[in-house]
Amino acid sequence: MLQSLHIENYALIRETDISFHDGFVAITGETGAGKSILLGALGLLLGQRADTQVLADKEHKCAVEATFNISALSLQPLFEQYDADYDDTLILRREILPSGKSRAFVNDSPANLQFLKELGQHIIDIHSQYQTLTLTTSAFQIQLLDTFTTDSPLNNYQKSYQLYMSLKRELERLTAEETQNGKVLDYNRFLFDELTAAALVDGEQQELEEEAHLLEHTESIKEALGTAMSACDGDEGDGALSRLSLARASLSHVATYHNEIESLYQRLDSSIIELQDILSEVARLDDKLQFSPERQSYVTDRLDLIYRLQKKHGVDTIAALLDIRRQLESQIQDAESLDDRIREVMEQVDRAFEQMQKAAEQLTAKRRKAGTLLEKSLLPVLGQLGMSSAQIVVQIDPSADYTPMGHDDVHLLFNANSGGTLRPLADVASGGELSRLMLAVKSVVTQRSLLPTIIFDEIDTGVSGDISVSVGNIMRLMAAHMQVIAITHLPQIAAKADQHLKVAKGIEADRTVSRIRELDSDERVNEIAVMLSSNPPTLAALQTARELMSISNV
Repeated sequence: MLQSLHIENYALIRETDISFHDGFVAITGETGAGKSILLGALGLLLGQRADTQVLADKEHKCAVEATFNISALSLQPLFEQYDADYDDTLILRREILPSGKSRAFVNDSPANLQFLKELGQHIIDIHSQYQTLTLTTSAFQIQLLDTFTTDSPLNNYQKSYQLYMSLKRELERLTAEETQNGKVLDYNRFLFDELTAAALVDGEQQELEEEAHLLEHTESIKEALGTAMSACDGDEGDGALSRLSLARASLSHVATYHNEIESLYQRLDSSIIELQDILSEVARLDDKLQFSPERQSYVTDRLDLIYRLQKKHGVDTIAALLDIRRQLESQIQDAESLDDRIREVMEQVDRAFEQMQKAAEQLTAKRRKAGTLLEKSLLPVLGQLGMSSAQIVVQIDPSADYTPMGHDDVHLLFNANSGGTLRPLADVASGGELSRLMLAVKSVVTQRSLLPTIIFDEIDTGVSGDISVSVGNIMRLMAAHMQVIAITHLPQIAAKADQHLKVAKGIEADRTVSRIRELDSDERVNEIAVMLSSNPPTLAALQTARELMSISNV
């Protein structure tokens, strides 16, 4: 619950300290006195945007600090999440500097605004008169219904919804990638097939080039070999081999007579052996070299293919072409694995959709039961608020699509009078009816909420007479299990409060300021009497004020 509030240099408030009691707290004051300034100050503590326009004195900082008792709220995990020190007494502080910068503190330690916002969701519900209009929105009506859903499957549904949407986005990404890569994949397959069909072998280019060169000069080579064979061993015995043999025979007769002749003889013998070997090699080459137009055509075509592929891929070796082929094969495999991944994700999307659909059906079933409970809970409260003939029905229809909140369109159908037709709330309810309906909603919701404090900012707009007494009674009943703070202009409501704070404007140092103070018993009687009549109040108004307070304290 909210225990205290310190405001300094904020709007019309120069400096004030307010202590809040348990139970029902009423805040009254003339229009424009600054009652709603309190909500603005509290809003800063709950993470709202800071603005230097609220600085009453532009030369000094604005400071707002509040103390809450959070001992029963089990907020330790939230403090651990933000690495903050926990204490049963929570102190929130917000400062706005003249420079425009703002600072936030939780238990005297610096904190970010997200932490303040999350804390605010657990400690206080501020309801302004303008928020009554949210009652007509589908989003609020769904949230309201889920408040009455026991063991709500909303979390389970949202997990399945998030999984489905995540997989769906992944499928869309993969499909777009497949489309983008489709033409490239086809071309890569063509290039790969072309290189594969070429059946290239590393090193064959050099061999083919050498063979092509040989085939190109085969005729010249064979002619040269023939000439060499004739020179070595002519048919008429005038070849080199015959002449050397004759020379050797001539020396053989005299070799024994002179050592040097013997040596020359041996050298001639070796030359004849070498020449015979040469002649044999030339003959072998001559037999081996056979010109083949078919082979020459094959070699030429093969080299043309190699050169064309090298030019196409911008390389100059078969090894480089083989490396490109391996790269293309890897890219094709990746693309084919993308197809497999797409099929896999499509199956996952289908399973996730079925899971989400089932979770949505469970959520809808729970909401239908909650709708019946909400209808039964609201009608008696509406009766207390002067709408005993009112009808309210929770209508749940399938929505056009699945959303983070389910597959339901929720509408509150309302009819304030007997014999009327149920129609959407936004189409039929007046401002006063909406205010009373919102109060009824808050009344039944707080019985299920763990929020320790609720603040109403003139939710009683459009209410008067006996209904205002009923409004006060409902707030007092709510205050039995939570702190209720009501900014009100109705004396019947203020009389029901356990604590009464008054906001008034005054002049200090030629400046308009707001003052807030707690009223004692006599001051409360006078304030309620003024609200009933005029200032100063009439004797009749004073008597009525005493009676209202007396009735409230029964």
